[in-house]
Amino acid sequence: MLVSLVIPVYNEIPTLAEILRRCTAVDFPKELVLVDDCSKDGSREFLRQLAEQGLDILGGTPKNRNEIRVLFQEQNQGKGAALRRGFAEATGDIILVQDADLEYDPKDIPRVIQPILDGDADVVFGSRFIGSPRRVLYYWHTVLNNTLTMLSNMTSGLNLTDMETCYKAFRTEVLRSVTVEEDRFGFEPEITAKVARGNWRVFEVPISYHGRTYEEGKKIGWKDGVRALYAIAKYSLKR
Repeated sequence: MLVSLVIPVYNEIPTLAEILRRCTAVDFPKELVLVDDCSKDGSREFLRQLAEQGLDILGGTPKNRNEIRVLFQEQNQGKGAALRRGFAEATGDIILVQDADLEYDPKDIPRVIQPILDGDADVVFGSRFIGSPRRVLYYWHTVLNNTLTMLSNMTSGLNLTDMETCYKAFRTEVLRSVTVEEDRFGFEPEITAKVARGNWRVFEVPISYHGRTYEEGKKIGWKDGVRALYAIAKYSLKR
């Protein structure tokens, strides 16, 4: 089965080449769909070069069974909008969200997609809180994450431990059945609510997590937490 990794990119030049090396090194047929959200730090130029020259610019990267597609947003719209574009362009049987930083390790992807390959799941969430190594960072981020996950569970009827995780894998049929409306980080509670409403089979697996500080480039902020609360309320009521 072909797996599409949809990778939104916004000002990730310090990690972009390395995350692509790690993604392409994972041994299964895959399509990398990169969506640049009007980066201003050189990421956009790097991706243009990648589109023209292919994986050769990474140096020493496995070339077998990897396809690269690069898309460019005309204006900065946010992660959700980039994912919406990437989902529409992806051609794989399974679609997985991959961030362009190094917080999530592509070595975990086979574990994330395995329940779908086994025929047990339609959607898989990778959880940072059920048994794998993770970097210890911000206490209040964890409190907010747990609160948002609890509120999402209360309205969706699911019992997830990490609703806000980046690693979400879907049978392509699932994403074709929903319309992503959120432009920014409200995507996470939105897609969770819509997956729950669709009665899709949801699994959760442990993943490692190497979180970064704001000095290292972390982008999510308190306004995104407020939007997530709004999204939980909005999509739990919307039918």
